[in-house]
Amino acid sequence: MIGRIFPIFDLLRQYRKENLRGDLSAGLTVAILLVPQGMAYAMLAGLPPVIGLYASTLPLIIYAAFGSSRHLAVGPVAMISLLVFTACSKLAEPGSQQYVAHVLTLTLMVGVLQLAAGLLRLGFVANFFSHAVLSGFTSAAAIVICLSQLGHLLGVKLASDRSAFGLLWDAIQKSRQANPATLGIGLVSIAGLWLFKKKRPRFPAPILFVVAGTLLVYLVGLEKYGVRTIGNVPGGLPGLTVGAMDLASIRQLLPVSLAIFFVGYMESISVAQYVADREKYEIAPNRELSGLGLANIVSSFFSGYPVTGGFSRTAVNYQAGARTGLASIITALLVILTLLTLTALFFHLPNTVLAAIIIVAVGGLIDAREALRLFKLKSADGWSLLVTFFCTLALGAERGILIGVVFSLILFIWRSAHPHIAELGYLEKDGVFRNINRFPEARTFPQALILRIDASMYFANLKFIEDKLRNCIADKPDLKWFVIDLSGVNDIDAVAIRTLEELMVSFGQRGISFIFCSMKGPVRDLVTKAGWERNYREQLKYPSIQHALQAIGLSL
Repeated sequence: MIGRIFPIFDLLRQYRKENLRGDLSAGLTVAILLVPQGMAYAMLAGLPPVIGLYASTLPLIIYAAFGSSRHLAVGPVAMISLLVFTACSKLAEPGSQQYVAHVLTLTLMVGVLQLAAGLLRLGFVANFFSHAVLSGFTSAAAIVICLSQLGHLLGVKLASDRSAFGLLWDAIQKSRQANPATLGIGLVSIAGLWLFKKKRPRFPAPILFVVAGTLLVYLVGLEKYGVRTIGNVPGGLPGLTVGAMDLASIRQLLPVSLAIFFVGYMESISVAQYVADREKYEIAPNRELSGLGLANIVSSFFSGYPVTGGFSRTAVNYQAGARTGLASIITALLVILTLLTLTALFFHLPNTVLAAIIIVAVGGLIDAREALRLFKLKSADGWSLLVTFFCTLALGAERGILIGVVFSLILFIWRSAHPHIAELGYLEKDGVFRNINRFPEARTFPQALILRIDASMYFANLKFIEDKLRNCIADKPDLKWFVIDLSGVNDIDAVAIRTLEELMVSFGQRGISFIFCSMKGPVRDLVTKAGWERNYREQLKYPSIQHALQAIGLSL
């Protein structure tokens, strides 16, 4: 029982010595990657870099204690950082104490939402975020993130515009003011990081460029030439903190807290499930929500900001040999050690190096091939991706993903209101019934129309089904029977039952009768409650189309 609530106890009790080497290696590797990334992502979120380190300590330990994945590397990620900046920059000046207080409030809200969803077993809710929407958002957000770092790359201050076009235009206008040394360090860092990513993806290149950039600025004295650095990074561990808990702030932050909840969970569960499938163990979605929720709640009380499982760090953690959640605990302890002893070394770290780390990290998330693939497979998914992509570029991350979700839901509702209905004919050579549009040689019957409805029947699609039936009458003047194959109908609501009863009466007055066949058990239970067994028994009892046709005297 304790193991179910606190999985860490099972981990420690059942831990095998042969796993320790892999966990130590992975913990060290991820820590080396996470220190510069955590500071860079905090800067992206409009926060002091040290907050990225705070978010990389206790939250990792809490997730390891409560989450179900053995390999998920939790911490700050680029997408969530962008959403944090998008929301909180409306409420206060980025980097200010008031701004940090709003971020802490947002972090707590995200954690409470995730924990509540986990306890209420609502992990399925994230399924409403379609893959197309997430893909479009990810690509667009990656572009916005890269453009948002142009200010640090050029050594100029850009306006806090949430749209890609505004950021790009501002950067172009101020490009003449660029600091040559800052731009040079940034471009060399981007080129070097990209090269390592392609040739040696497992090598912790970010820490190499952090060290090199810091030494270069310190030894050459580039600060007097306008190269901006991080400056003083507070040492030691964070104390207990509380965000701005006023109702107005909570109301304004609620939409983005929901967006972070969904996006963070989807990013986390997808990569966790991928690794778990390869390692042959189970992921518990609701426990993942609870683990992430508790991690974010703890983060909010110890000067952190929202965390989730990241694609790249989880891949590094897995490839470096992680076997259990102990790897994440080791990572957190090493980050704590950094906070206690090494923060003074970051004083001369140039902002442009952190910007380069962000640009290279998120550049690989821009995926044009996915849009082409979706359009090839199903144009509706392709349009969902494009709408989300362009709205995110033009309106910002928060509005972009909201519009994308709404658009995809509208498409889903439209599709469900226009179900696929196939007219079936008999293929004599195979002895089966098939769609006559795909098999025009299939035999049809002048007096009987066989229709298969491939969707659940409910109030929103009954008008479409009714119109389909009425159109069939015009094409078949000798029609006497509607043979309705319900093998594709999994559910039916009260409105659909009532409408079908009215149609049976209406068409019956015109000499056309209904026969229902291949009715599934749950549907039969519902129509029985509606009295159909009593009123229409002879029209329901047929287990197949063949039985129905034989009953009305039509031979195959």
